[in-house]
Amino acid sequence: MALALLHTSPVHVPVFDALRDAHHPGFPLRHVVREELLAGAAARGPEAVAGEVTALVAELAAGGAAAVLCTCSTIGAVAEAAGSALAVPVLRVDRPMAAAAVRLGRVTVLATLASTLAPTRALLAEEARAAGLPGGDVRTVLVEGAWERFAAGDHDGCLDLVAAAADAVTGADVIVLAQGSMAAATARTTTALPVLSSPRPGLAAAVAAATRAAR
Repeated sequence: MALALLHTSPVHVPVFDALRDAHHPGFPLRHVVREELLAGAAARGPEAVAGEVTALVAELAAGGAAAVLCTCSTIGAVAEAAGSALAVPVLRVDRPMAAAAVRLGRVTVLATLASTLAPTRALLAEEARAAGLPGGDVRTVLVEGAWERFAAGDHDGCLDLVAAAADAVTGADVIVLAQGSMAAATARTTTALPVLSSPRPGLAAAVAAATRAAR
């Protein structure tokens, strides 16, 4: 009943292991890291790596995964689309977060990588339509310098910039952290606004899907 997790950075592995240990103890996870997929999607767009993602997701499903969770927001839609032809559920980690956000009102999206903004806006619009909500009040903010710090291994510096950007948000009802790598910034913010991140609800949805599929 293993759940396969497709990551585009190794930093996600201990994050999801810790979430599993805290909320789904003993649930088997299989981690697969493909950093080149994010590099390709950032340079040429998510569709440029669609073939590679499709092949990888199919391989994970054939390898016995009860479900596949893509933890990268940039290629999440591509992974979901690849899963439509498979017998196992394929989920994107940020969908539960997006579904919660659109119900709270005006959304400000923070991202550290520009290629994440368009897929996140599209996901929020999709979830708003599904909920029968207008979904038009979404503002996006690219946190300048944060990705460079992350890529250089300065994760604390990246999180500090994200937290500062969240604290500076006005005219919103909820803040969405578009990438899973930003999640720990929630503990560093002082804003009174809800700050949503994707790893915990995304993993919970995937564990539930894998459990159902294995029955």
